[in-house]
Amino acid sequence: MTNHRKLIRITTVPLSLKTLLKGQHRFMSENGFEVLGVSSAGRELEEVRVDEGIRVVDLEMTRTISPLRDLKALWQFYRLCKREKPTIVHSHTPKAGIVGMLGAKLAGVPIRLHTVAGLPLMEATGVKRKVLDFVEKLTYGCATKVYPNAKGLYDFIVRNTYTSNNKLQVIANGSSNGIDTSFFSAERISVQQKEALKSQLGIHEGDFVFIFVGRLVGDKGINELVAAFKGLHVPQAKLLLVGGAEAELDPLQPETLGEIESNPNIIVVGFQKDVRPYFSVSQALVFPSYREGFPNVVMQAGAMGLPGIVSDINGCNEIIIEGQNGTIIPVKNAEAIQKAMLKWSTDRGYYESLRVQARAGIVGRYEQAVVWRALLEEYTRLLGRL
Repeated sequence: MTNHRKLIRITTVPLSLKTLLKGQHRFMSENGFEVLGVSSAGRELEEVRVDEGIRVVDLEMTRTISPLRDLKALWQFYRLCKREKPTIVHSHTPKAGIVGMLGAKLAGVPIRLHTVAGLPLMEATGVKRKVLDFVEKLTYGCATKVYPNAKGLYDFIVRNTYTSNNKLQVIANGSSNGIDTSFFSAERISVQQKEALKSQLGIHEGDFVFIFVGRLVGDKGINELVAAFKGLHVPQAKLLLVGGAEAELDPLQPETLGEIESNPNIIVVGFQKDVRPYFSVSQALVFPSYREGFPNVVMQAGAMGLPGIVSDINGCNEIIIEGQNGTIIPVKNAEAIQKAMLKWSTDRGYYESLRVQARAGIVGRYEQAVVWRALLEEYTRLLGRL
């Protein structure tokens, strides 16, 4: 017999299960669900078990297209569903989506939910795009409900006719997990911490620091950002880059790398586990990414009191409201980035009008508790219809 309150959450890699849904597993457990976490094996899967207090099962999945290994993962997940008999399977990330939704459908799981948080296929072309389109349609076809985590994604799915509108729903105001605004708060960083970090990074009184947080790759708009900063010519402006490079997957242009290396006002600190201190010594976020699901970085920066210059893409253009808590610029446009950076760093009155609204814009719409409660209500509503 199916366990009425058993819920399987499945992601391709354990890091997603740990970070994308942090705290959510425990919240659902505390509200009457028996939660089982499923992903590929890894240290983070064990951390989910300990941190969230739930059972976990490892299931080998690859992020690339590999038919034989994918079929094996599908078979194993089908068997897991037959054994565990959950009422709800809720998948995240593309590969876990197809494995989770198809496996759950074949196993007769009554409620099959898939959250869409960004679509890599948006940048794909040719045969690869056709394959990814087919997989996306199959995933949605097997799901009973599909949750785009942003209104822009909802519109993209409708435009591409991946599924019928009645299957689609945005939970709360978007975002897969909201943001813990008590953790991402400028008050959590002491004056001493800030001063020590400023000294370490060579940031002086009166400097205007633009920060980027994310992978230093072409897809994130780093080539355009560095080109814009190179031509900015504002003596007090600095650019702080927080994140690791992926030279083998999406390398930066040689001239971008050269500028980063030679410009004394560009500060590179690599990947940082805790980004809050870096936000605390900065004035503004610049995030010119080409595509996103619902970018946590933009919410994190806002919660820390930073307005954002963001590209006009899904998610970013929902979190940032033009002229209220930031500026929205066209994608892949170094000139527009530079124009916004120039205005913010020289017109301090305008910048201040955006800064004072930055945190309130996040707390009111994306506080974690709001997202969690909305999802719990959705689960409860779906269970009530069985």
